[in-house]
Amino acid sequence: MKSIRWAERDRSRCESRRRALFCCVWNRRKGVAGMTDRERFVRTLTGRPVDRVPFIKVFGGTNAVLPHWEKEYPGLSSTIDELLGFEGAFRGWGATAVNMRLSQTGTPEVLEESNSRRVLKHKDGSVDIREKSGDYHHQTIEWPVKNRQDWERIREEHLQADDTTRFPADWPELVVEYRTRDYPLQLSHGGVYGFVRNLMGDERLLFTFYDDPDLVHEMMDTYTDMALHLWEKMVGEVDFDLIECWEDMASKNGAFISPTMFREFMTPNYQRIAAFASEHGIEIILVDSDGYIDDLAGLMLEAGVTAMYPFEVGAGCNVPVVRERYPDIGIIGGLNKQVMAYGKREIDAEVGKAREFIQMGRYVPGLDHFVLSDVPFENYRYFMERLREVVMANS
Repeated sequence: MKSIRWAERDRSRCESRRRALFCCVWNRRKGVAGMTDRERFVRTLTGRPVDRVPFIKVFGGTNAVLPHWEKEYPGLSSTIDELLGFEGAFRGWGATAVNMRLSQTGTPEVLEESNSRRVLKHKDGSVDIREKSGDYHHQTIEWPVKNRQDWERIREEHLQADDTTRFPADWPELVVEYRTRDYPLQLSHGGVYGFVRNLMGDERLLFTFYDDPDLVHEMMDTYTDMALHLWEKMVGEVDFDLIECWEDMASKNGAFISPTMFREFMTPNYQRIAAFASEHGIEIILVDSDGYIDDLAGLMLEAGVTAMYPFEVGAGCNVPVVRERYPDIGIIGGLNKQVMAYGKREIDAEVGKAREFIQMGRYVPGLDHFVLSDVPFENYRYFMERLREVVMANS
């Protein structure tokens, strides 16, 4: 355990950093630069002038790696944002606690438990394995929708937009907080493809595109109907900066469906989302998809999406290529997380790419996915401190 030695060694440094950070944040949010974190995020991704790009966490240190680091540095999870100077909320932009997924799902039944894992059965019919250690510890082994009858049950029992439990009990207090925030805030969408994938699994869904296309249309359309209904209530009380849609619809070989299928099944729903965003002054529609998404970016842009992330380097994503091909799309991420498992030379080379990416415009620097447990905190800290220097130097 390094907590005491680490704390003593870094105490004076942290105090000076906190004072400097406080002054920096005060100046950034209240005066000197004249931009809040919220303004800087929106203006960067929409291609408008900014004092500098945001310095945000994106995927860094928000996943299974944090418990590993906590073993060496107890208390790190509650201090990491302040220590490293991350701006904004959560990944850099925040989300509300409104439930945009299935509702009335209850408490799962434990089918099996050992020292290493738990097997859970959920009320919707899904069964998943929860590993108790490891970087990726959630695997679904049985999906809830196998046919139209399963879908109709899910729709009637778990997909009601007027279910009052979708809003947290403290929603009125949260509204007050949101109205005075200085960080970007999203409306959430479980994905046009992503929502159906989470009910059927990729393999069954891809067959169903051919075997029962009407069912796929209905599932996609119904979910977006529900989202739009909930959003109407939310935008009546709070101003939002972006709509984020979770898709995860690609591998290292590209998208799981063809451009023709994308335009038939997905484009109409994205056009509805874009129309809602335009009506309510929401400038960013952000899509989260793993895998090789460079080609998918063009289809998304055509459908009304304005930004994407995380552009995984290991899957072959290339930020300069995407920027040259699609100059109007916002990009978040694109910096290889895996270099942090190596050393400072590799980190310096990767962070150096951020300078180029920032100069291309509409780019928010960040890692290309979750940090893995083979990355020591010292390397992560070095990466982020060097990246922050690049961001501040490009003001």
